[in-house]
Amino acid sequence: MATILVIDDEAPIRRMLRDLLEGAGHTVTEAADGRAAMKCLREQPSDLIITDMLMPEEDGVEVIREARRIAPETKIIAMSGGGLKGKADFLNIARCLGAQRTIAKPFALDKFLEAVKEVLQDNGPPSPAQ
Repeated sequence: MATILVIDDEAPIRRMLRDLLEGAGHTVTEAADGRAAMKCLREQPSDLIITDMLMPEEDGVEVIREARRIAPETKIIAMSGGGLKGKADFLNIARCLGAQRTIAKPFALDKFLEAVKEVLQDNGPPSPAQ
C-alpha cells in the first residue's frame, strides 16, 4: 500500500485519518503544520500528502508549493473547512497549485477513502503548479 503524510493542526482529525488510512493498509506519518510536514517529507518521501489548508506556521498553500518543489511526484489531496474566505476559495487555490483532489470538511469517511484510492491509482503526473 501507500505511504501517506497527513497534515492538520487538529489532533483529533489527524488521529481519525491515521486510523482510517492504516485500517485500509497504508503507512501514515502525521504533522501538525506545514513546517513539520516539510521536515517529514525531506526525511521520508511519501506517495500522498493529505493537507489541511488553514494551519499555523506554514499553511496548505505553502505546503503544496514546497512539496511540488522538493517532491514533484508526490500526489496531494487538500482539505478545508472554511475560514473567512470560505472553503471553496481555498480548495480552488489548492487545485491551481497542483492538488489532484480537494475535499471539503466535513466529509463522509467512505468518500474520503474512495478519493484516496482514486488519487493513488492515477498514474498520471501531478498537475502543474500555476
